[in-house]
Amino acid sequence: MHTGSFPHLGDDNSRTALVDGDQRFTYAEVNQCINRFATGLLGEKDDLQEERIAFFIPASLDYVTVMHGVWRAGGIAVPLNVASAVAELEHYLSSASVTRMIANGEYQDSLRDLCNELDIELLSVEEVLAETPGKLPEITDDRRAMMLFTSGTTNKPKGVVSTHKTIRAQITTLIDAWAWTEDDAIPLFLPLHHIHGIINILSCGLWAGATVHLFAKFDIPRITDQIIAGTYNVFMAVPTIYVKLIQYFESIDAERVEKICAGFKAMRLNISGSAACPVKLFKQWQELTGQVLLERYGMTEIGMGISNPYNGERRAGYVGLPLPGVEVQLFDENDQAINEESKAGEIRIKGDNVFLEYWNNERATEESFRDGWFCTGDVAVIEDGYYRIMGRSSVDIIKSGGYKLSALEIEGVLLTHDAISEVAVIGVEDDTWGEAVTAFLVLKDGAGLEYEALKNWCDGKMSSYKIPKDIKIVDALPRNAMGKVTKPALKKLI
Repeated sequence: MHTGSFPHLGDDNSRTALVDGDQRFTYAEVNQCINRFATGLLGEKDDLQEERIAFFIPASLDYVTVMHGVWRAGGIAVPLNVASAVAELEHYLSSASVTRMIANGEYQDSLRDLCNELDIELLSVEEVLAETPGKLPEITDDRRAMMLFTSGTTNKPKGVVSTHKTIRAQITTLIDAWAWTEDDAIPLFLPLHHIHGIINILSCGLWAGATVHLFAKFDIPRITDQIIAGTYNVFMAVPTIYVKLIQYFESIDAERVEKICAGFKAMRLNISGSAACPVKLFKQWQELTGQVLLERYGMTEIGMGISNPYNGERRAGYVGLPLPGVEVQLFDENDQAINEESKAGEIRIKGDNVFLEYWNNERATEESFRDGWFCTGDVAVIEDGYYRIMGRSSVDIIKSGGYKLSALEIEGVLLTHDAISEVAVIGVEDDTWGEAVTAFLVLKDGAGLEYEALKNWCDGKMSSYKIPKDIKIVDALPRNAMGKVTKPALKKLI
């Protein structure tokens, strides 16, 4: 079974697959749209033969139609962030050798000049849809299916190519691990150019036969209205969303807060990911809603690899245990496997969930694998069997005074300070320390904080060599579309 053949997407399934505002679409209706779109894409061809089809479409029936239609026609789906700047899009489109772009309405207007410049055919969904479904090609599991771009927090974004087999493994592993069923209902407001929204929510939901409620953005009043009504039983978000919800609670009356928190409490699962969840936030969410957040670890190249258990202990500050079918091993700088606990090493991954290649970048692909293991570039330790992420080796591991320090660990401590709202810690080149620990702070409204006061506060809360040597007060931290802080941008501010 290839990716385009989700088990519940059939002509006889009258269950609701998608909810978009006041519109509801059954699995049968979605399936018909997909087949019509795939037929229109093919035209006179029997098979798209891995033609790259990009699309610039927000969360909607059209998005699902295009994604699955490309898969069923034998193409490679290239979903793009509708908030991307023209310069970013030019990189994505040219590096992926895209031949056709699908977009509707106002999005077409914004893309027309760029598509003309790159000689890309620009089409709307309506233009492609055939009147009736036609014959579609047989697609084998080893065919390329999707290209997503890395977040670009440390390097220029690379096109990550996954096969149908890869995507199916990423989906089915999570359905088993997180106990998805057709009775589930979940809101989808995360960007749909990223593994979190595409695989963890949309694809898992549709594969399981669940109902996915689509939102173009995180609309707090609308979504919390539905939470009060008991519409959803699963909720997935990045830590920033949980922070925004707590801030929203502080701005509304106590009765509404109580109703929203009761709605969350009635859910079977709340998940946090795509960035580290601070321990303070983890505990605060549990106190408010009774929900113990399930934190997990993944990336564009592997889908999800490690997760706290659905049934079992979920630990604050930890991402859990390897998922079924995923091999995880820590390695030191000499490529030697680390088998003892509490010793830091790079996470490396094996399994059907691992991507095929970086598009048109053989060198980067080769450099990312060692003896069959994908080298994630993320550093972790195992403590009492659970993995704890220390950060990205290139930006989150600070080499200072002979020590290797975890920026994430230092950030977690600083976030417990009453004056600090957000924090990002980096290493800045220094003649004395090699790298000096430097903290960028966003303060709470009306708060002030001097370096000496913070230094004194840190004393006793962290080892002296971990205490920041300098702080920078900023209005906001630079973030990408998924809410991850782009630390290279901070280094440019020094």
